[in-house]
Amino acid sequence: MLIDADAYQRVLGEELRKLRKKRGWTRKQLNERLQSEISLQTLATYELGTRQCSVVRLVELCLAMDERPQNLLERVHRRVFSDEPGRVRLNLARVVADDQPELGPLRRWAQGRLAQSTGEEVQLDFSALERMAELCNLDTQDLLARLRKLSSLGPTF
Repeated sequence: MLIDADAYQRVLGEELRKLRKKRGWTRKQLNERLQSEISLQTLATYELGTRQCSVVRLVELCLAMDERPQNLLERVHRRVFSDEPGRVRLNLARVVADDQPELGPLRRWAQGRLAQSTGEEVQLDFSALERMAELCNLDTQDLLARLRKLSSLGPTF
């Protein structure tokens, strides 16, 4: 199994940001709860996934947010490696940002999922994809091709 370091770091950052926001904290408030000195810019680069976080720093961040590090890493690992056969990974934020008029029903659904804070990525099985294609008045393969272009990690069909 190959590791896409950029994707892993990005997903780790997203999970750290979700944890902080779930607590209603700003980066400054999180920083005040850390044992060591860290700049707000460094925290931002961790959350953006543009800077690697040491294991010790990751544990410190998790403990400050009352999260077990292994639980955070399990979520990251699952998001990065758990493509299942017969399913397509869909980046909801990219769907919402897309302006193809045909994808309007899918865009509204993705906005609702993002509002529920279920994460930026979901996996759809083929039957869900078929129903979504029907709602968008598209052939399933056409919808799948459009989603491939939108997906940051690509579908698994």
